[in-house]
Amino acid sequence: MDMQLKGKTAIITGATAGIGLAIARSLAREGVSVTITGRSLDKLNAATAEIIVAAPSSEVKTVVADQSTAEGVAALINAQPDTDILVNNLGFYEAKAFAEITDEDWLRMLDVNVMSGVRLSRHYFPRMLQKNWGRVIFMSSEVGAFTPPDMVHYGVSKSAQLAVSRGMAELTKGTGVTVNSVLPSATRSEGIVDYLRQTAPRPGMTDAEIEAHFFQTYRPSSLIARMIEADEIAAMVTLLASPLGAASNGAAVRVEGGTYRSIL
Repeated sequence: MDMQLKGKTAIITGATAGIGLAIARSLAREGVSVTITGRSLDKLNAATAEIIVAAPSSEVKTVVADQSTAEGVAALINAQPDTDILVNNLGFYEAKAFAEITDEDWLRMLDVNVMSGVRLSRHYFPRMLQKNWGRVIFMSSEVGAFTPPDMVHYGVSKSAQLAVSRGMAELTKGTGVTVNSVLPSATRSEGIVDYLRQTAPRPGMTDAEIEAHFFQTYRPSSLIARMIEADEIAAMVTLLASPLGAASNGAAVRVEGGTYRSIL
């Protein structure tokens, strides 16, 4: 299917691996000129090579900057003052007992997961409204809808993204701009595999056994009962970014395998 994105530009933060890289590959295949950000030039170069393999004729720009800081955001804006599509993907998670989450932990979580997207949107979103076309997509999480007790600060950051996204969408009424959030569940990556290994009830279990145990014990409501692949998330983001996804605005789009038991 032609997503009608040829010639558009996109910025994807935190795009050197995982979901961010998958989104960059997917958009590049559709003819989008992508700009990816990260803190490591080596990782950005490796990600660029992967994108070009997937989309040989694609145009890929890299910006080495920490998007969790105001200085990093300013560096990206200086390198690319305008964009058609902004994917606020930068984020991290950690498991920590509530009483052990320090002020520094809270502030770091909010700076990385929330303020990075707020700062970038504050610049690019008004420009999208001026030209009457644009897409802002926040990569939230299933825990934006329910807060896990072992990572309360992470859940709060993801709920905050939903609030920011919906509030921004209210400002797009009658325009060609949309703002949406995407809520993935556990998505296969090196980081999540390491995390799942910590949940193993006994030593010597294979990764497949650990994954099955995780979904039986911690995500029994999952209808697909497996980790989601990054390319599956990227496919939804690409649809939302395209003109074909224009009817979705202000939405929290669930790509979480049916884990969250709600009809809405």
